[in-house]
Amino acid sequence: MTASTEAADQTAADPSARIEVLLVGMNGDLRGKMIPLKAEEKVWKNTVRLPASTQSLDIWGDDNDDITKISLTLGDPDGICTPDKNSLTTLPWGPAGSKQVLATMHTLDGEPHYVCPRAILANVLKRFEAKGLTPVVATELEFYVMEPEFRDTGVPMPPKALVMNGEVEGYQLYDMRATAAMEDFLETVREYCDHMGLPADATTAEFGPGQFEVNLLHKPDAMAAADDCIYLKRVVDFAARRHGFKATCMAKPYGDHAGSGLHVHASIIDKDGKNILDAKGGDPVKLKSITAGMLKSMQDAQLIFAPFANSYRRFQPGSFAPDKIDWGFGNRGTAVRIPDKDGPAARIEHRVAGADANPHLLLAAILGGILLGLDEDLDPGPVTTPDSAPENPDMLTYDFLTAVERFRASAFIKDIFGAEYQRIYGDTKRKEAMAYLRTVSSFDYQTYLPRI
Repeated sequence: MTASTEAADQTAADPSARIEVLLVGMNGDLRGKMIPLKAEEKVWKNTVRLPASTQSLDIWGDDNDDITKISLTLGDPDGICTPDKNSLTTLPWGPAGSKQVLATMHTLDGEPHYVCPRAILANVLKRFEAKGLTPVVATELEFYVMEPEFRDTGVPMPPKALVMNGEVEGYQLYDMRATAAMEDFLETVREYCDHMGLPADATTAEFGPGQFEVNLLHKPDAMAAADDCIYLKRVVDFAARRHGFKATCMAKPYGDHAGSGLHVHASIIDKDGKNILDAKGGDPVKLKSITAGMLKSMQDAQLIFAPFANSYRRFQPGSFAPDKIDWGFGNRGTAVRIPDKDGPAARIEHRVAGADANPHLLLAAILGGILLGLDEDLDPGPVTTPDSAPENPDMLTYDFLTAVERFRASAFIKDIFGAEYQRIYGDTKRKEAMAYLRTVSSFDYQTYLPRI
């Protein structure tokens, strides 16, 4: 992403141009500082600071010091926002010449902070480097576009161009009329991606009204792939604003329409650039073994794949969101799909995560599962086919609190994310789950109040 930035002529920058230094929060939110472009030098001298607790804020923005013990308990100390020059890119919706860069939170002693999602992913990637291996990763992001009145009505409404007499026009999967109706918005998404150097590939209409998917091309750099994905979420957000819409990566904004997923494709190459998952030219055992590793860790990591109460509305039988812990060749109904097993394109597709997942934590969890299958030869069990399926497979949970408790008790999570992050993330999400359970909804009132 740096090429487009370096090619920019800073002398032609707008006087109000800025550089935005961005930190990835626990919930995949971006927080940071705007620095005048004329003061950009301070960014690269590591003088930009924010409280370390910035990256442990819950979905409401509360620092939860009673849980984390890293805010007021310690005097809410600063951390150093260390920019990653590989993530430096333009800010196409800002004044001419503006830029943005992702940073990793460091302690004042110069160590990566354990609450930083980028630092967590970096630690996982070091384990691959120690084995002489490199993950190659691509993501596919689904999202909904809706009318902006949601703030007034409290409910989402599909774009008017896709509605007739107040009713949606039916499923829009791969419907080129739907993409044509939203062409101006989608063209802005492409324009922003091109401007930023994001490797956006195909754009398709998905099942739901106003639901679209953008695929990002694979990269032999999982950190860059996660950065691309979180930047894509930002692109979609600002492109929607430009056209008077709201874009959302909520996993299930509509009860009666498809949820939005974040699918991850991954392969592994060795020092010679050879794909070790290639069943013919590589190690024929490893493809199934790393599949087994991901399946083995899937229940423990579901809270990463589905981080909010709304996320669990997406796991429904008979949908393309998997509810079973299973695998198959080319089978889009399974949790882990193997699109290709032979040749350089041999890879796995992890299909569990919702679009609301934090890309950096998501890749840390998936790659952590892959490490299990690299460290020992594991068996994924019977393959799911259109004609047969394993009897009584292990299941993903439909319940937010169950996922929280599995995460908090998991030895796998402790190993991949660290004991302190497991505690902070797990306890923060438990607070969210309990708030959800205590909330009496309109469904409760409409269903039970007249009858009980």
